Amino acid sequence: MDNNQFNISVLASGSSGNCLYVETGTQRILVDAGLSGKKITGLLAQIDRKPEDLDAILVTHEHRDHIHGVGVLARKYNLDVYANEDTWKAMDPMIGKIDVVQKHIFNMGSTLTLGDVDIESFGVSHDAVAPQFYQFHKDKKSFVLLTDTGYCSDRVRGIIKNADAYLMESNHDINMLRVGSYPWSTKQRILGDRGHLSNVDGALVATDVIGDKTKRIYLGHLSRENNLKELANMTMTQTLQEHDFDAGKQILICDTDPEIACPLFSL
Repeated sequence: MDNNQFNISVLASGSSGNCLYVETGTQRILVDAGLSGKKITGLLAQIDRKPEDLDAILVTHEHRDHIHGVGVLARKYNLDVYANEDTWKAMDPMIGKIDVVQKHIFNMGSTLTLGDVDIESFGVSHDAVAPQFYQFHKDKKSFVLLTDTGYCSDRVRGIIKNADAYLMESNHDINMLRVGSYPWSTKQRILGDRGHLSNVDGALVATDVIGDKTKRIYLGHLSRENNLKELANMTMTQTLQEHDFDAGKQILICDTDPEIACPLFSL
């Protein structure tokens, strides 16, 4: 491995399953494994990577679209798994038995160092027991993962400010959700403070946190039923332009997909 490398691929993002791949000079890490082991193996193959080369899985929260393949991959490839204590308690019955030496506590608000990368955890507002997301730091560069949150507090905005790249939630178009087929209780959950960021909300968060280092924003966790890639991309682009950011040139807006891995991107 090249010791200077810091590569990212959004393997899958969406309501049907989420998985992020982070690669540095010494580490190959998944954040969440919300699809089957077979599916994740196929997504890794799309970027010419193999699951047997992975070192660890970080878990954000216990919802199935984030943990479906955690147990299978951990057992098959002897991977270390990191989550906070409450998330471990919630997901333990759902992922099957993992050897105790592979299970690690990663407390919310702390920083974990794995090899040559520092990983900062921060809590978010979502309807899970103790949801936390991550910012990766290496050689004065950083990548932020922020999905599955109903709102973004000033505290979180301060933590994630001026990263080199973001995976930012653009879960739904508010109008599509309101007129869609979901039960009213589900709509209320998604729209609430412990639900998901809409296209507009995610774009407004982006205008607050991006800085002169920021080169790329991935639009993540799009709803199959209540969003369109084109709509999410247009909302982010227009909102950034309205706030005097040069979206498309200074900052590249990137779509993600639940079935197709994003090409590896070097920070």
